[in-house]
Amino acid sequence: MKSAAFISDIHSNLEALKAVLADIDRLGYEEILCLGDVVGYGPDPRPCVDLVRKRCRLSLLGNHDEALFKGAWGFNKLARGAVDWTRKQLRPQWLRAGSRQRWRFLRDLPLQFEWSDFLLVHGSPREPTTEYILPHSVDWPDPSSYDELFTYFERGCLVGHTHIPGIFKPERRFVPQAELADAFHVDEGKFIMNVGSVGQPRDQDWRACYLSVEGDGLFRFHRVEYAVEVTQRKIRATTALDNRLADRLSGGL
Repeated sequence: MKSAAFISDIHSNLEALKAVLADIDRLGYEEILCLGDVVGYGPDPRPCVDLVRKRCRLSLLGNHDEALFKGAWGFNKLARGAVDWTRKQLRPQWLRAGSRQRWRFLRDLPLQFEWSDFLLVHGSPREPTTEYILPHSVDWPDPSSYDELFTYFERGCLVGHTHIPGIFKPERRFVPQAELADAFHVDEGKFIMNVGSVGQPRDQDWRACYLSVEGDGLFRFHRVEYAVEVTQRKIRATTALDNRLADRLSGGL
């Protein structure tokens, strides 16, 4: 098994993405894989797409990436407005360098990928782009709905989408990143692990988050500080983006 870094939910936050990539380079992980949502919410969709294309072995289709082409169905007003603005920034234009390549890259992103013993998806193994597996999912009234998630893969599944890092176990238990050791192995048995969000964490920790795995199966969550005030300033200067998208970044909400 190669050592690898898994990133997700960049959401057009260039400052966070650059900080995470610099941290990955410093630690020397052999490859980078992205679990989707390169765009949405943030002010820098074009450079973020360019960096992911350049640096990641693979990127998957996230629901915000998909919404560029299929529409932002089910999105709240803030997210829908950001998708509409992002689409205008990325739509191919003759005089916009690289626009066709970016558009084609996002349009052709795969839904899932097998890496070592792990299935990689954005949302869930059952609904790769749209289904949320949240901490309270372990208490779904119908236990079979939660149990079914673990029938889609053999060993482990890595996801993003909720922006909340941690591990889901078949015995209806969620362990958040804050309760895990700095480095850990996962016991025998199946698991679903959320790698967290680079560009918009929602676990009340504003720092960018990513997951790494080393050759011996050792996992680590990484939290990386970045110039959050720069991203916030850019959002507030973009009239099509709601200021609340900037406000939430400093609280990890």
